[in-house]
Amino acid sequence: MSKPVDVSHQITDGMTTRPGLPEPHITEGSAAHGDGGGVTMAGATGTYVEMPAHRYRDGADLADLDLDRVADLPGVVVDAAGARQIGPEAFAGLDLRGRAVLVRTGWDRHWRTESYGDHDHPHLTEAAAKTLVEAGAVLVGIDSVGVDDTSPAAEGARPVRAVLLAAGIPVVSHLCLLGELPAEGFRFFAVPAKVRGLAAFPVRAFALVD
Repeated sequence: MSKPVDVSHQITDGMTTRPGLPEPHITEGSAAHGDGGGVTMAGATGTYVEMPAHRYRDGADLADLDLDRVADLPGVVVDAAGARQIGPEAFAGLDLRGRAVLVRTGWDRHWRTESYGDHDHPHLTEAAAKTLVEAGAVLVGIDSVGVDDTSPAAEGARPVRAVLLAAGIPVVSHLCLLGELPAEGFRFFAVPAKVRGLAAFPVRAFALVD
């Protein structure tokens, strides 16, 4: 029997996902009116998925997303703990075709602290992104701020996201607890709401482990 393992962060009122992003505002629902409450937030809040439209004007958005790109995917966890720049060597010799590739850096231990948004967070290199595309990965996730370098030296470039999204590969950022997953032998899910016109949205990311 498969065991579900939640690898997404909780979203709470006023929390900081990353410095510079708007904080979510959550209102409780009214039992009398049955409205269920409400939330105002940026699409890139908590654990979220990015679609090609986040980078490319004519790219697919959330409403275009095929479920077979984010649901019931065979997964593999690549352990890159301790590395700041994660290059193609991290994926050498691995069978990634048709898989959700989840990069474990351990950076999620800093979640909701000032250190989490530090520019020294782990990230992939452009060469690593090209390797993932060539290897046939169908989704890429990371338990860090994002797949790209956000330091001042990077001057705002986002080459990793550009390469992955250009290939139609959804990117999931701000995962957590990847250390609770095996290296392989699990199915991964990260399904967002089907919203037309949005290119990023929170997901309830989880894995089913045999």
